Amino acid sequence: MAQPLDLTADAQTLVAGIGPLPDLEPAERPAAIATWRGRMINEHVSARVFGAMLGQAMAAGLSPRRQTQLAEFACEELRHARQCAAVVLALGGQARAELPVLQRVPDHADADPLQALLRNVLSVCCLSETVAVALIRAETLQIGPPGLRAALDAILADEVGHAQFGWSLFADLHPLSADQTGPLSAYLDTALVHLVEHELRHLPDHDGLGERLQRVGVCSGRRARLLLKDTIDQVIVPGLRRFGIAVA
Repeated sequence: MAQPLDLTADAQTLVAGIGPLPDLEPAERPAAIATWRGRMINEHVSARVFGAMLGQAMAAGLSPRRQTQLAEFACEELRHARQCAAVVLALGGQARAELPVLQRVPDHADADPLQALLRNVLSVCCLSETVAVALIRAETLQIGPPGLRAALDAILADEVGHAQFGWSLFADLHPLSADQTGPLSAYLDTALVHLVEHELRHLPDHDGLGERLQRVGVCSGRRARLLLKDTIDQVIVPGLRRFGIAVA
């Protein structure tokens, strides 16, 4: 069953910080609102992923510092959702939505606790969050209003930390045994397919719909797709290969 999400009250105090936004044509405003409402939903949902990974980190015996980071990541994602909701309100939209039916975060019961955690770290941090960093950074180069740029810059800084968590964890654990890297390599194939399907489902099929919309954070779908491919080919796959994890 879908769940209602209403961040109106939580985001209202943040609207003033967004500041004035460019005038949009009546046909443009819905696209901007839909973009930021979609971000609001995605960021809110991401909090539960890090919450689940915190439990896995405890089971795997990761350090308290690492456990604390995951707890902080969940809080950051909830804050991102409020920031995106504030933009929705500033654009004249409603910061309400129906959450999609959420699949359970994989627990990988077939694996030992460390392998189970590393599969999700690979998928979430090294793949999804690394792509998010690339896409958001590209959007900050187009965005105009200072308040909107500040909000997106704050989100970007946190997403960099989420991605770095994964890459630094693999660096700390390197070299992993073949018993660990073999299953991770096999899982990488599945994770990459899921990543591409997820991103293509959420990337717009238009080319930004004009400069005004790009200045308020509506990205070009064509450029985003090219950036997704380049990030996978030039950053993610070579980066994981250094740790003995390779596409099968």
